[in-house]
Parts: sequence; C-alpha cells; structure tokens
Amino acid sequence: MLFVIFAIDREGDGSLRQNNREAHLGFLGESGDRVKLAGPLLSDDGSRMVGSMLVIEADSTADARAWAANDPYKHADLFESVDIRPWKAALGTTTIS
Repeated sequence: MLFVIFAIDREGDGSLRQNNREAHLGFLGESGDRVKLAGPLLSDDGSRMVGSMLVIEADSTADARAWAANDPYKHADLFESVDIRPWKAALGTTTIS
C-alpha cells in the first residue's frame, strides 16, 4: 500500500535541515524500494526548503509511521508537523507500483 508523507519544518534559518541532510538522504537510500518518490517542499517563491513530501510503500499506517520515525530529520526535531495518509496514484505519467 502507498502512503504520502507531508512534513512541515519548524520555523528557522534552515540550518537544522542542512545539518541533517546527508544523514536523511542516506536513510532514504538505505530504504531501498520502499521510497517511491521524495523531495523537499519549497517556499512560495521557491527560494528555500520548508518541508518534505514522500510517497512510500508500507504494509499499514502503523508501519509507515514506524518507518518515518527513524528518519534523521525526525530525530533532529526538524518537523513542526507530519501527516501520513494512504494514497493512490490516479493520474500522471510517473508509474508507481
């Protein structure tokens, strides 16, 4: 089952995100095929990263939450909020199986 994760950063200068970015990217890379799509959310003018959006595969909402809890960004307390929802791809050219 697919899940979308929307994580909104706490207010700040971006240093917390930058200081933990390498570990975060390593975590995503080590997750293998679980991560289907991932990238930063941007400010309205596109000049800075203000959150993260991921589409992952998991057995259940609890499984998705457990996986997300291991993200180095989560351990660094980067996020003000995290919303995890079941998701179904319906339109678009990207194939997500």
